[in-house]
Amino acid sequence: MRIIFMGSAELACPCLDRLLANPADQVVGVVTQPDRPKGRSLQVAPCAVRAHVAARDIPVLTPEDVNTPDSVAMLRALAPDLIVVVAYGQFLKAAILNLSLRGCINVHASLLPKYRGAAPIQWAVANGETETGVTTMFVNARMDAGDIIDRIVEPIRPKDTAGSLHDRLARCGADLLARTVEALRQGSVRRQPQNEAEATFAPRIKKADGRMDWRLSATLIHNRVRGFNPWPGCFCELAPVGIVRVLKSRVEAGRSEAIGAVLEAAGEGPLIQTGQDALRLLEVQPEGRRIMSGADFLRGHALKVASRGNTPAG
Repeated sequence: MRIIFMGSAELACPCLDRLLANPADQVVGVVTQPDRPKGRSLQVAPCAVRAHVAARDIPVLTPEDVNTPDSVAMLRALAPDLIVVVAYGQFLKAAILNLSLRGCINVHASLLPKYRGAAPIQWAVANGETETGVTTMFVNARMDAGDIIDRIVEPIRPKDTAGSLHDRLARCGADLLARTVEALRQGSVRRQPQNEAEATFAPRIKKADGRMDWRLSATLIHNRVRGFNPWPGCFCELAPVGIVRVLKSRVEAGRSEAIGAVLEAAGEGPLIQTGQDALRLLEVQPEGRRIMSGADFLRGHALKVASRGNTPAG
């Protein structure tokens, strides 16, 4: 089959590689996002997919809006049998959805209809889910709401971060895409409408989402530490140090001190009282410093242990 691949994020790269490795198919074009400023220096850089195919002899299109008449005309000229979308980042309108003979399919990193949206991996971990997966579906005019084709279930392990889970789901997505494309080729695909009553959403994450709120339970904060690692990262303010990123944590028994109080400033890392139980900070990064263990952090920073009624950590 002649396939147009649409993708931008790193999650899409294994799927693209799997399509390119199959001699029964031909990737006739890759559609991805334009180069944009990145990092603190704001230097213009390509997205993950464009960088991934830079050395390959494949036509690459980077429209600001893929739905314009000019963009649609360029895609139509490629005469696709199938359009595959993985972590692309733009909504597709009817003119594109109707371009190919076999339709337009998407690989989404959740068990739809749960966690529709831009950040399904992060929110699944942050919400304490114990399993997730990948789903292939036919794309329609609504976000992640098309008929389901197939899925693979993947457990979320207690020590998973969004980063570690992302890498496994990227591999699962490539396996599922290969299985789905073959089913399309054989004409054996079954369509299952999504149950709207079961739909949940995973909105795009903002840096502010990483601020730690000690009024929440230690379990919820701990899951957010996992779910927002590596980006945007969770952070808090520890007096007198200032802003500290928290990369690893552990839930422990709390006490009766004020919420946000430093209960211990010894051992494996600071222990902070939360709204329910306490959170041990096992790996941290003070602003402008390297990542270090909680124990190393305490060796270089004197935190005041609170007694009942003292000012919380922040």
